[in-house]
Amino acid sequence: MTTVERFRGVYEECRPRVLAYATSLVGRELGEDITSETFTVAWRRMPDIPHPALPWLLGVARNLVREVRRRDAHQYLVAAEEAQRISSGAETHVSDVAAVVADRHVALEALASLPEADRELLTLIAWHGLSPKDAARVLDCTTATLTVRLYRARRRLEKALETAQAAETASAAPPGAALPPHHQGAPA
Repeated sequence: MTTVERFRGVYEECRPRVLAYATSLVGRELGEDITSETFTVAWRRMPDIPHPALPWLLGVARNLVREVRRRDAHQYLVAAEEAQRISSGAETHVSDVAAVVADRHVALEALASLPEADRELLTLIAWHGLSPKDAARVLDCTTATLTVRLYRARRRLEKALETAQAAETASAAPPGAALPPHHQGAPA
């Protein structure tokens, strides 16, 4: 297999996932730039790319994002919504669209409240479908370290979800619903 053929195969197989990863971190427009630059690096370093190529490519994309973040700020929540749309690939058929939107909003709000390292780890596993071993390669740590970080990130996400759900429930309750009857304007 020639270098050009191997590059073409890696590009066709991995580009959508590299784009989704980059977009989840920096938004659609900049994500496309990061993806292009990632494959420029891949072309130059084709002999160095291991099999499977995706973790290596995501590591390159991650490093490029770090460079961009040193210069510019971004809005994570918008990027996370876009990444979820890209990585899902199909519309969900649900009878109660409002409930799905509310649940998604709560989940994204909880995710956005986490530290950046937790968000990145959770999205690599959940949205980008990487195994812990591959995610560890992207994050440049051991699989054991990643497993511990993943456990802790999931616990923090559970707590953030509980908090976000409680806030959503409280904001959806009618005024005075949580007050005892003698505090709802009736004479005592």
